[in-house]
Amino acid sequence: MHTSMAMRRTCRTALVAAVVVVALAMAPPAVCESKTTQQQEKKGPLVTAVIVFGDSIMDPGNNNGLHTAVKANHAPYGKDFANHEPTGRFSNGLIPTDFMAQGLNVKQLLPPYLGVEHTPEDLLTGVSFASGATGFDPLTPVIVNVISLEQQLAYFDEYRGKLVGIAGEEETRRIIDGALFVVCAGTDDIANTYYTTPLRSAHYDIPAYVDLLLVGVESLLRNVSARGAKRIGFVGLPPIGCVPSQRTMGGGPDRGCVPERNAAARLYNARAQELIRRLGEEDPAGFPTLVYIDIYTVIQDLVDNGARYGFSETKKGCCGTGTSEVAVLCDARFMPVCDDVSEHVFFDSYHPTQRAYKVIVDYIFDHYMQFLNL
Repeated sequence: MHTSMAMRRTCRTALVAAVVVVALAMAPPAVCESKTTQQQEKKGPLVTAVIVFGDSIMDPGNNNGLHTAVKANHAPYGKDFANHEPTGRFSNGLIPTDFMAQGLNVKQLLPPYLGVEHTPEDLLTGVSFASGATGFDPLTPVIVNVISLEQQLAYFDEYRGKLVGIAGEEETRRIIDGALFVVCAGTDDIANTYYTTPLRSAHYDIPAYVDLLLVGVESLLRNVSARGAKRIGFVGLPPIGCVPSQRTMGGGPDRGCVPERNAAARLYNARAQELIRRLGEEDPAGFPTLVYIDIYTVIQDLVDNGARYGFSETKKGCCGTGTSEVAVLCDARFMPVCDDVSEHVFFDSYHPTQRAYKVIVDYIFDHYMQFLNL
């Protein structure tokens, strides 16, 4: 099923939920005192910088200046951010990278690389190159005109040059050596490119498509390592079939999660873990600390047992009907927003709320940061 076809550009608005850093060990979610707070009580940053490649879960506004429908620089996005500012983060407030930077005592917000004026300190302590709706499949960013992972690497090279200009080569090497690199992508590939368009599903079954994605995963990880990364957290996929928009496409928001899409995510996660294990064994010098980060478990628990975390709505987003609105379709000029965002796991039909993100990142710090040697 690997025949090629002329790929036509289409522009569909669809994004993703998936989040941040877990290790090869799997532990059941727990509600307990957060180690994020414990980390913040320690003096000094735990890493020199936080540097991120990925998609909308990690994008703090890099898409704002693009000619794409995949943007979040309008209300109601940012309704609970400082001054209610829609910065381009796909949430009502903070996103995982902000909570991670805080928990590591690096800074309060991780800025986008594009579209903002950086201070020297902003650059020295890390940025996010992530672009909403990108993926490991080279076709994925083309469909919606966003930044490819290859281009994100090129932006990193440019960024490194700026570091050298600010601090010199030796200090730049120290910063990169001591940084936490985070890679988070893949959900848009399966949710959007594969299941929403016919551009891949007509030629690949899911196992073959996962193989294609893993080629992109390995290429990116090797390129990040070649640029000096010593500590990489690789984020797996969430239960894609439980995302509100995917429930809708699978038959309706009030039905259960879509089993086929969750199975695709689990297959990808299993194969990605095998790849990461192999890279670490074959090239320990190139990948001294490469950690697989499982978010499937904690997000599934948020969906299945939301009340345990204080959420009353786990199937629908807060924007509009909560079943399909995302990016340009989630617009305060045309769509109402729920009264109590804090009771929702999802803000739009793809992305979690700030409070759900905080639960996820706390879970990561509580159970998995030790594997990143922090």
